Amino acid sequence: MISRRPRPRLVAGKRPPLPECRAPPSPLVLIVSSDEKQLIRECLAGRTEAFGELVIRYQDRLFNALTGILGSPEDARDVAQDAFVHAFQRLKTFRGQSAFYSWLFRIALNAAASQRRRTKRKTTSIDATRDERGGEPLDRHPEAVPSHALEADERRLAVQSALAKLPAEFRIPLVLKEIDGMKYHEIAAIIGCPVGTVRSRIHRARSELRQRLELLLREKKPPIPRK
Repeated sequence: MISRRPRPRLVAGKRPPLPECRAPPSPLVLIVSSDEKQLIRECLAGRTEAFGELVIRYQDRLFNALTGILGSPEDARDVAQDAFVHAFQRLKTFRGQSAFYSWLFRIALNAAASQRRRTKRKTTSIDATRDERGGEPLDRHPEAVPSHALEADERRLAVQSALAKLPAEFRIPLVLKEIDGMKYHEIAAIIGCPVGTVRSRIHRARSELRQRLELLLREKKPPIPRK
């Protein structure tokens, strides 16, 4: 007699936790292009300008993807810069077993995690300053001016706000698919999940994003005056 493992009991309104992805169950090799190999060889041989060509090739793409993931152009710019610096420092470790951009993006995700930790510490410092002074610290950044915020595109802000509320395990693959334009197997190689899991998470992310956007738009819609 074969014993069957009991199925996990589901509680109404709660989803079972998703399994963590460590590495793809099978190798998903994304071969680096020949021209990128040449640029990397030249850089390692001492012509550092070759790396600058890789930066020019991928900086806009990386910045746009990180903006969608982090929800802040300023944070995305900082993380992208950190990612390129770290990639340059670790270039000799690149083995060409994946596309260069996939390797770069994994470095960027690590840099983003460090950025979040720095932001958390900065937030704690700002709270301490507020307590000491009895008010909000003065923000002299141009984007802190109310007129700047009013001029921003509402739909773009709504999308960013809705994206930011998605858990990272859904937000990252969705951004890589919809903003970066990656294929499913490329996303799977970057985040270390099977392709089926990537498809499932993107499907769920689209659904949750749609619901959050509808809720945000309803909240912004002015009430109909009573007659």
